[in-house]
Amino acid sequence: MKSKIQQLQAKIHTAKEGGGQKRIDRQHQQGKLTARERIAYLLDEGSFEEVGMLVTHRTNDFGMENQNFMEMV
Repeated sequence: MKSKIQQLQAKIHTAKEGGGQKRIDRQHQQGKLTARERIAYLLDEGSFEEVGMLVTHRTNDFGMENQNFMEMV
């Protein structure tokens, strides 16, 4: 059971990275905040509960089927 919990925690950590550090750095270089940073900036701490953190998209438009925003562990 402990290994399952560790796997889940690793997946949550990966999801919070929002596509990886390279994507975050690119956002910051453009003078932008990530989606999670914008939410944290706009809302009071503890007032937002994220639902579906581990859900992946199923979009096929605009070449999105080739995008992998979260590398699953």
